[in-house]
Amino acid sequence: MRETPTWRIPFGILALLIALGAYGLVIARYAPGLIGTWPGLAQSAVYLVLGLIWLLPLRRFLIWMETGRWNPHRKGDGDTGAG
Repeated sequence: MRETPTWRIPFGILALLIALGAYGLVIARYAPGLIGTWPGLAQSAVYLVLGLIWLLPLRRFLIWMETGRWNPHRKGDGDTGAG
């Protein structure tokens, strides 16, 4: 566990808030024009996917905020790959 503060945590939180805000604005601006005439169930499915898709890069981003690396394991960390 880390004992000293790092600049990556506040920077990462700020970057995440800015990126999510921008993503939300883009979706709110363009999605209704593209799918506004679709049936309600289809719109719901699209908004569900769009609401969850931002989670895909989140794991690596949080790993970077905590460790400074983009991958959870780096060669030489003692990980044999088993288990």
